[in-house]
Amino acid sequence: MNHTPRLRTILSCTVLVVSLGASATACGGPDTHPLSDKPYDADGQIVFSVTAGGKKVNPDKPLEVVSKNRDGRITDVTAVDASGHYLAGELTADGMRWHSTAPLAAGARYTVRVATENEEGKPGSRRLTFDTAKAKKTLEVEFGPDAGTYGVGQPITATLSQPVKSKAARAVVERSLKVRSTPSADGGTWHWVDDETMHFRPKEYWPANSKITATSNLEGVKIGDKLYGSATKPLKLTIGDRIEAITDASAHYMTIYRNGEEINSIPVTTGKPGFSTRNGIKVVLGKEYFVRMRGTTVGISSASEGYDLPVYWATRVTWSGEYVHAAPWSVGSQGAANVSHGCTGMSTGNAAWFFETVKEGDIVQVINSAGDYMEEFGNGYGDWNVDWKDWRKGSVLQAGLREGSSPADSARLRPAI
Repeated sequence: MNHTPRLRTILSCTVLVVSLGASATACGGPDTHPLSDKPYDADGQIVFSVTAGGKKVNPDKPLEVVSKNRDGRITDVTAVDASGHYLAGELTADGMRWHSTAPLAAGARYTVRVATENEEGKPGSRRLTFDTAKAKKTLEVEFGPDAGTYGVGQPITATLSQPVKSKAARAVVERSLKVRSTPSADGGTWHWVDDETMHFRPKEYWPANSKITATSNLEGVKIGDKLYGSATKPLKLTIGDRIEAITDASAHYMTIYRNGEEINSIPVTTGKPGFSTRNGIKVVLGKEYFVRMRGTTVGISSASEGYDLPVYWATRVTWSGEYVHAAPWSVGSQGAANVSHGCTGMSTGNAAWFFETVKEGDIVQVINSAGDYMEEFGNGYGDWNVDWKDWRKGSVLQAGLREGSSPADSARLRPAI
């Protein structure tokens, strides 16, 4: 069969298409379309609510862009500060007015780009740069603890320079404070301890040997009435091995684990009746080779219970004075009876080993004591004694969200029909 005629037809069609394309170009088709022209200067068409190079703009006032005649309209507006943050805004349906829907940042430089078109559909553009005034009233945030290596139980803290009470203002602060871990932790959210203090922890302890970074995007951001955020120094922490010391007060023994494996079991004595050691999870706050312990400093003034002792190898777990320490005077009771005034006592050799093994942020948990539970806040870090569901309730962004969801998810929720 001869296929030559069909080949000629295809080639003829190809030539025709090329010829038509060349003809269209020669006639100047696309080049004469309004969108192919260089944008005209829309200076005479656009009016801004601010001026360039003049007095710094009050960040409490909105930004407005208006088309002052009906011969054209605004098609797009972008306003971005020097840090790359875009200012949210809204354009009217007729394209005659755009206005910001979010507060301007304080002490920032904005660049505004406006796209327009005239009545013939030709594109125009206008550009403006302006500065906002610095805030007179600022909120400072200080992350804690100090940079260094900590245990898996160490919460991240944020101390505010002044009270933040309203839910709306707290939401702004929470959104701006970020905590990230590598490898990633399971969940994690801020909890408002009080109007000036926030704590951050994941659902479970931090992953062993992870890296933690806390940062703030609050600088210049409006928090409340004339209150703006200031710059915050980032925080970087290293998390070490998972060290957990579990003290069974009724068995009179402490068992220490490293990354889930038992590494030591130590006979101890804990608080006697009337001075029972607190139950619950505590976090190592610090270590002191020598401490002078006096009963009067913790409210014990009676002659029968008073004491004044030199104490060595003292590992602090509460601010009120609960330690794990050397107690050579009670070695005969260690492993058999509880005779202390609330601390966990052990032999000098064991206390020295414990002192050298643990670090700030490591877990010290007491079980089966007749004492009360460790306070959640205010006497050290009792954060891990708060149920995860209740912990989330301490966040204005997470409260009310279902497990595993995020604040962004709530925006997608719709009522059932």
